[in-house]
Amino acid sequence: MKADFKKYQGAGNDFVIIDNRNGIFNPDNSTLINKLCDRRFGIGADGLILIGNSREYDYEMKYFNSDGFEGTMCGNGGRCSADFAIRTGIAGKKHIFKAIDGLHRAAYEDGIINLSMNDVKDPKLVNGSYFINTGSPHYVLFREKVSDIDVETEGRKFRWAEEFAPGGTNVNFVELEKDGLFVRTFERGVEEETLSCGTGVTASAIAAVLSGHFDTGTIKVRTKGGNLAVTLSVSGKNIHDIWLAGPATFVFDGTVEA
Repeated sequence: MKADFKKYQGAGNDFVIIDNRNGIFNPDNSTLINKLCDRRFGIGADGLILIGNSREYDYEMKYFNSDGFEGTMCGNGGRCSADFAIRTGIAGKKHIFKAIDGLHRAAYEDGIINLSMNDVKDPKLVNGSYFINTGSPHYVLFREKVSDIDVETEGRKFRWAEEFAPGGTNVNFVELEKDGLFVRTFERGVEEETLSCGTGVTASAIAAVLSGHFDTGTIKVRTKGGNLAVTLSVSGKNIHDIWLAGPATFVFDGTVEA
């Protein structure tokens, strides 16, 4: 097997992306996916993305965590996939693609990829903190001095908590700032902190609005890897018109041989 790849990062959340419309890459080869994502023996990434054919839409995105197994929705991965599709001529600057959680609209404007996220209909309070599914499950904890938190130690305390069985959860530590949020995320499937997490940033912004810290509209979010923004509206228990915006950056390309 020989396939070209492009390495991308979105606010420090990095991915190996492969155009797999010809079906050359076996998505069931978890050992190879894990190896390619390994930062010492492979290309190095938080996850791998395969771009496949779609009969009705511009393409289908399949996201795999660095453990080698298919994951749930990845917001930064979706934004990077959109930029990849635009750069390679698979889709135009405005397009629609299919992911594991349904359809997403993407739009490129002035170096920023805007990605529509699916509605959130039933956010839950678990032990006083919000548990929100934004295509991936996220537990959102508001804390002070988030920069001082040992995210990997603290995140593991909640990762497999019985309240989130059977699949566990991602864990977000969120600090309120004057003009937005600072978010750090322990990401399942990667099983460590990532420099940013798109679905986690989205969940954190939703929790901030539901908690009364911010009004609806656009919320600025700072992560260790860069800046993102989330726009949303709320109608009762329904959070809708959710958009995740930020840069998607091509890093380098190469060829995979296995």
